[in-house]
Amino acid sequence: MEQDGILESQINKSDYKILIVDDVVSNVLLLKILLTNEKYQVCTANCGNMCVEQAKTQKPDLILLDVMMPDINGFDTAVILKKDPETADIPIIFLTALNNPQDLVHGFQVGANDFLSKPFNKEELLVRVMHQIKLVAAMRLIEQKNAELEATIGNRDKMYSVIAHDLRSPMASIRMVLNLVVNAVSPDTVGPELFELLDKANKESEDVHDLLDNLLKWTKSQTGRLNVMLQDLNLDDIIPGVVDIFSMIAATKNIKLNYQSCGPLIVRADNDMLKTVVRNFMSNAVKFSPEGSSIDTMVSQEGDFAKISVRDHGVGIAPERLNNIFKQGETTYGTDGEEGSGLGLQLCADFARKNGGDVMVESTLGEGSTFSVLVPLKKD
Repeated sequence: MEQDGILESQINKSDYKILIVDDVVSNVLLLKILLTNEKYQVCTANCGNMCVEQAKTQKPDLILLDVMMPDINGFDTAVILKKDPETADIPIIFLTALNNPQDLVHGFQVGANDFLSKPFNKEELLVRVMHQIKLVAAMRLIEQKNAELEATIGNRDKMYSVIAHDLRSPMASIRMVLNLVVNAVSPDTVGPELFELLDKANKESEDVHDLLDNLLKWTKSQTGRLNVMLQDLNLDDIIPGVVDIFSMIAATKNIKLNYQSCGPLIVRADNDMLKTVVRNFMSNAVKFSPEGSSIDTMVSQEGDFAKISVRDHGVGIAPERLNNIFKQGETTYGTDGEEGSGLGLQLCADFARKNGGDVMVESTLGEGSTFSVLVPLKKD
């Protein structure tokens, strides 16, 4: 069974270069012949200084390094190689006649990947070399897969951004028109069936617009294109305005919106990010609240933080979902069939932490949920 995950037959030995370092010419020639016959690329050096130079210019995949050399011994050469970022990751097999445990320990301390005792056995040499080459091949494969994954993620985020950006503007226009139509007509003027369809389309346009807005912001945040602009904010100046945005849609479910504040609190935060967090909390609260209930938005102080909480009296959240609710995006449905993607809560957690705060949730099934965000207070 292959422990390294890569079979020897999968490795093209001619793709790998080995640097042989020994001051004894006969040893160098013997190693060169053995490895060349195995189809490896081979380069050589006869001292520690030349080894360092060759390692930088030839960029070998493995170094066979003699310990006893006249100018710089193998251990000191290894120290030089491991200190240089250009050569630090090249594996080293020490060639040595030393068998003192202290020498072996010292060798590993300075960066040895393996030891080969002199006089060496041909089969043992080739096995130990192949073991290191398989590790190099595995690392190359990991780096290749990581590069492919990064490219895939980059393309995905770019696609998300393009979709959200290109669709958000026309969706905003559709939402505005539907809002106007629904407010201008009634079941008596257009008939109950058509009014119900218009009302449903209006609510769905709100959900789609919010999703696109969250998607665009989330993509920008993930790709580092969304900068945090900290400023001093009076919560009593901005939170009531966010609550008022939902007054019309809350009225369609006969939901009462309440706002409670402990007094003026000045926080240091990004205005748009903070409003986005509270908007998502409010949107979810409306979705998951039954008709005729109420939603309370509360501002209080908790240590060095202001705490903004949105409490509903809706369906609540199962205990097993609470720990991951800000991490896992999953489709959920409100009391009127409103669809939620879960992306908004991930965005809330991301934005809160970017502002030096955090998010939390408390919930009881059948009684309701309270979502809160902590925001640092302005320091005097």
